[in-house]
Amino acid sequence: MAINEGQIVSIEYQVKDGDKVIDSNVGQEPLVFMYGKGQIIPGLEAGIKDMNVGEKADILVKAEDAYGEYNPEATQELPKEQFAGIDLQEGMTLYGQGEDGQTVQVTVKEIKDDSVVVDFNHPLAGKDLMFTVTLNNVREATPDEAATGIPVENQQDECCSTGGGCGCH
Repeated sequence: MAINEGQIVSIEYQVKDGDKVIDSNVGQEPLVFMYGKGQIIPGLEAGIKDMNVGEKADILVKAEDAYGEYNPEATQELPKEQFAGIDLQEGMTLYGQGEDGQTVQVTVKEIKDDSVVVDFNHPLAGKDLMFTVTLNNVREATPDEAATGIPVENQQDECCSTGGGCGCH
């Protein structure tokens, strides 16, 4: 049974970079997303398309279908004073604001006497990833889910999060 665009999919997964497990939701809440909307990496989405509910599979996702190839030009050397108050260490992840106002994640690549070299590549760029995936469920989207693209499992109930008494349990 092929999964169709717009259906709500629930998976359990473990992902490895070589022999190292780098992420897993096994034994935790499943990952729930709307299929075909770019909510997970393209190679994983393509890899589960023909799976059946209850099926488990190993899916190798090549770098270009995951987080892209590593771009050696996606680094920048910045004045060290821009990092005042931060205990810098090579390899650490920092978050900042890009020119367009979006949050930007960078990795500290090198610390020099007067400057810091940061890497704008995703930490998994250039890596082939091995996913072990169990397809837990596939269902049709509700009208609200179809309109918003957000599965009900991922929606935040604002009245509950603000402590309002609006019938939340």
